[in-house]
Amino acid sequence: MSEPNIERSLDSAKTITTVVYALQALSFFVGITAIVAIIINYVKIDDIRGTWLESHFRWQIRTFWFGLLWGVIGAITFVLIIGWFILVADAIWMIYRIVKGWLKLNDGKEILPQ
Repeated sequence: MSEPNIERSLDSAKTITTVVYALQALSFFVGITAIVAIIINYVKIDDIRGTWLESHFRWQIRTFWFGLLWGVIGAITFVLIIGWFILVADAIWMIYRIVKGWLKLNDGKEILPQ
């Protein structure tokens, strides 16, 4: 592949990564967008494998699955006051990960796993 094609491909992948962050953020208002985002991650992951964007895809996938896990635990324990705290903590954690990832993406940097 020639250099301009590689650049175009990376630009396209960066746009897709941005869209996934936007869908994750939008999921706080329209929950189904998180499912659309995770599907995009899994469908496009082979296209970005080996690039700096792969770290963002891993970050986004982990954000979805751990957010879902803690959301389910929070929902199950909702009637016991602890569920409220779990859901609030989960929301804050997810917002942090979306913002941090999006800012690193905007700067053109990898995101290191934590």
